[in-house]
Amino acid sequence: MKTAKLLYLLGLVVPFASAAPPAEPTDAFIYQLKESLVKVAVNTKSGGHGFGTGVAVSKDHIVTNCHVVDNANGISVSKWGVEYAPVSMQADWKHDLCILKFEWADFKPVIMAESDAMQYEQPVISISMPSDSPAPYVELSAIKALYPMDDGEVIRTKAAFAIGASGSPVFDYSGNLIGISTFKSPGRNAYFYNMPVKWVRALLQQPAMQFDAAHALPFWDAPEDGRPFFMQIVLPFQNNRWADVQKIASNWRNAEPNNAEAWFYLGAAAQNQNDSTNALKHFNKALALHPNHPASLQALALMAHQQGNAAAVNTIRAVLKTVSIDTLQSLDDALGALQQCATC
Repeated sequence: MKTAKLLYLLGLVVPFASAAPPAEPTDAFIYQLKESLVKVAVNTKSGGHGFGTGVAVSKDHIVTNCHVVDNANGISVSKWGVEYAPVSMQADWKHDLCILKFEWADFKPVIMAESDAMQYEQPVISISMPSDSPAPYVELSAIKALYPMDDGEVIRTKAAFAIGASGSPVFDYSGNLIGISTFKSPGRNAYFYNMPVKWVRALLQQPAMQFDAAHALPFWDAPEDGRPFFMQIVLPFQNNRWADVQKIASNWRNAEPNNAEAWFYLGAAAQNQNDSTNALKHFNKALALHPNHPASLQALALMAHQQGNAAAVNTIRAVLKTVSIDTLQSLDDALGALQQCATC
């Protein structure tokens, strides 16, 4: 394909203006955020023990994941060595969010984000209390994808979390709570998902329920075909099962025609099945819905490289330099591997 033609197709891309990246949060700032975290401990009905993380959303309310406190015979949270037992609970089992209420506690509440506007590659702060860590663990990362669901957006970040970190908070760089770390996909190259604070705000308005009340499974623990498309597609995509990716992405596109992620995966399936015409169409549809969608830009750059179109590759690299340094590095690694393979 000629350079002019590919650049025309890339005319859908509208790079946002370059701006200095936000300064990394200081140790003092992060320490203030840590003051709102607690360790959640449970005694299970089978005689075992479980742990999770919680964060204060008021002086006497702690939010964590419901799966942390499920099947519990006793629940407590600890802060600076002092333990507290909850007196009631509000639960959103579908979204795996539970809010524990305490008497005589005086936790330091976080500020919950009022705006639901989040962006791909937005920098975030994840703070968790894994079971094997004596102190809160901090990771600076970025939002890698946003998935519309139930009037909110499930947040996928680059930050990994371990056992005991379920229920840990995710903050923006202003210190506002934007999400609660909840579950990951299977396998070594796991994706990590966080529930939006919008669902936490809604749960605070709901009545309390009994700790052992009957409940349904969270959406992420449903049978495979009952899970959201963004979950169904991960393993087929990571294991190069392109016919399955195409089927799931087609169903996703039909259900959510304005979802850029569905179009990206359709493009990936076409690209890897040697259908460059539809791959270009689908990737550009993703970019029309989500200007500067990083994964679509990377895929187009790799297609341009394979066609010997260095000018288009450089154009995309310039866009990615302002959009996602992580994706730019991933692209350069992939280009390097292709060049090395060509000389084998």
